[in-house]
Amino acid sequence: MSTVVRRTFKATPARDASQTWAEMVSMLTRVNSGARQELESVAGIASSLIADQAPKNAAITVTCDGTRTRIYCLYDDDAIDGSDANEDQLAYNPLAGDWEVSFPCQGEDLSWVQGALAQKSARITARDLATDVAKSEPRSAQPAGLTLDIEGFLGQ
Repeated sequence: MSTVVRRTFKATPARDASQTWAEMVSMLTRVNSGARQELESVAGIASSLIADQAPKNAAITVTCDGTRTRIYCLYDDDAIDGSDANEDQLAYNPLAGDWEVSFPCQGEDLSWVQGALAQKSARITARDLATDVAKSEPRSAQPAGLTLDIEGFLGQ
């Protein structure tokens, strides 16, 4: 079973949407700075989704060859208070190996957001707010090319 870690960032009005995305990128790329440019390339789209409060109840989900990261945002009085925020650095590389980022998106915006993200990155996608990222084992936990030699096992 894969491990899931949650982070919650203060968004508007504590900071604007682009500052919020910049803080998320900083956390995600602390260990893997090579991914920074790819994540920054979608800053406008990510900021739009954050401003629309898409990650309030549905997570921005980061999957990789290890631990899954779910990122939420706080808004309004909750963002100002900040007591429910957890913006701590991660103790692992959230972009290890074959990583992907999935944004929650309002249904009416999904088509244009998916198209815009596809022009920037194959790793960064959007999904409808009502849809969760499939809960699967991390890729590194799945055996590749494992076969069972039944005759050998049975000693025949």
